[in-house]
Amino acid sequence: MRAEKPPTKAGRLSILRSLWYRSRSEARDDDEAGRAITMPAQASVPPLQQVLRRLAMALLVLIVTTLLVWFDRAGYSDNADGKVDFLDAAYYTTVTLSTTGYGDIAPVSDGARLTNIFIITPLRVLFLIILVGTTLEVLTERTRQQVRVHRWRSRMRNHVIVVGYGTKGRHAIETLRGQGIPKEKIVVVDPQQKAVDAASADGLVAVLGDATRSRTLLKAELQAAARVIIAPQRDDTATLVTLTARQLNKRAAIVVAVREDENVPLLKQSGADTVVTSSSSAGRLLGVSMASPHVADTLEDLMTRGSGLNLTERSVTKGEVGRSPRECTDLVVAVVRRKKMLDYADPECAQLQFGDQLITISREQTDFSVD
Repeated sequence: MRAEKPPTKAGRLSILRSLWYRSRSEARDDDEAGRAITMPAQASVPPLQQVLRRLAMALLVLIVTTLLVWFDRAGYSDNADGKVDFLDAAYYTTVTLSTTGYGDIAPVSDGARLTNIFIITPLRVLFLIILVGTTLEVLTERTRQQVRVHRWRSRMRNHVIVVGYGTKGRHAIETLRGQGIPKEKIVVVDPQQKAVDAASADGLVAVLGDATRSRTLLKAELQAAARVIIAPQRDDTATLVTLTARQLNKRAAIVVAVREDENVPLLKQSGADTVVTSSSSAGRLLGVSMASPHVADTLEDLMTRGSGLNLTERSVTKGEVGRSPRECTDLVVAVVRRKKMLDYADPECAQLQFGDQLITISREQTDFSVD
């Protein structure tokens, strides 16, 4: 996976500007995105710990204010005896922070009154904020979600979008994770809330909506994506999603799964780079399993990364240039040269060249990079 660039100065300024001011169109886009995009659940503090934490903060404010009044007790006057001791300071602090005070203990010197204006009054506000923190947290949750979504959208580049979180989509993501692509670079798009919730529970960002609509794919930042995997339940849906995705992003690699072979040419014309026919592939695997069970097991092993043998694609190394495929450390089964697939025994690839891509079988974990 290509190393993600740190947020630029312009990106940080955009996030800060969104906290201070947003145009009507930006506010509408962020509001719609906030409702459609489901971010992975963050670790939260248990409710009891939150209450205890707020109580501790409130107690700290009380102690600090009591000490301030105690140190400046000469500037205060008690209507009862004229003197202010530590208990009087604690009493004055309690009634002042929780209410407006009763006036029985009052600051009389200029210093004490200045302290009340610039220190104790802000502490009173802080004390009240701590006490009603739960209510404020509920009120600010929507704004926090919008800011989080805005920050995510501004940083998401060269990611992978998976349309459909069914069986095919889940296994595709498992394979991507096995190739070293982090969850933060994978976005799921699905029209069902249940699937979106499942993706979020798995630590993925998910977008709820119809992927045949440009607005839904734009929420997933498809225009900045590097790869798109389209795995819906219906072939006609796959065709419409492919057309929409290719219209929004001309450079992304698009891989589509369909059920029927007759739809492959249509998907190719719609902009798909690779089309996988699930029904025919399953049928061929069934036939191989019946005729040669061990061959079928080997194919399954090759397609399941990390279970033994790994079928991978990598660039030719500098030391391999000029050599034959048989001289490579890995077992080379094919060579891709100028978008043409060549068998390892093809005379045209007798000597490897710069820019060749090797299809190899190995037991080593090979990192993939998204171009």
